[in-house]
Amino acid sequence: MIIRNIWGIGRNYSKHAQELSNPVPEAPIVFLKAGSCASVNSPEIRLPWWLGEVHHEVELAVKIGNNYQIIEGAVALDLTERALQNKAKKEGLPWTPAKSFPNACIVSSFFTLKNWETVKDARISLWVNDELRQSAILDEMIFKLPELVRHVVDFYPVCPGDLILTGTPAGVGPLQAGDHLKAQIEGHITHLWKVSKDAAPPNEANT
Repeated sequence: MIIRNIWGIGRNYSKHAQELSNPVPEAPIVFLKAGSCASVNSPEIRLPWWLGEVHHEVELAVKIGNNYQIIEGAVALDLTERALQNKAKKEGLPWTPAKSFPNACIVSSFFTLKNWETVKDARISLWVNDELRQSAILDEMIFKLPELVRHVVDFYPVCPGDLILTGTPAGVGPLQAGDHLKAQIEGHITHLWKVSKDAAPPNEANT
């Protein structure tokens, strides 16, 4: 199935909302990432040369099937260019430049997932250079997986093969070229990446 759309959920862990000085939402906050920004089951995270402060946000990703139900899960990184996002928020503009650049959604291989009960007690974690940066039990989500899927399917034009990113726990922070990452949903999936950054074109490097 082609990933046409990636439906992101913002502020779905209360501690993450607090660390960015945002109010805890009363309903799911949904934003859209282009399906073409997904990088699936790669050992590398390649960042475009023009990005500034790119933050990691580890998340449970779920894939939607032909009957609009969950068929698979993965551990994913919703990469965010934080300076661009903060500027967009301040000016009341869309988050697209901060959320939908090339390789902005990094996804592991997929595992079979049809029942929230089988993963809700699992711990999701991210290590950067062997330092634990993010960790939480999935059931700490403000809006649980079944509710999120119903909401997105009911209100948005979801296509089979689309991904839903279910929100990130506290501990988001910057990535640098050369970083080594390990993301895990305990008992289900573990994935390793190395971060690289494209060189600037000559006309840009000399300005």
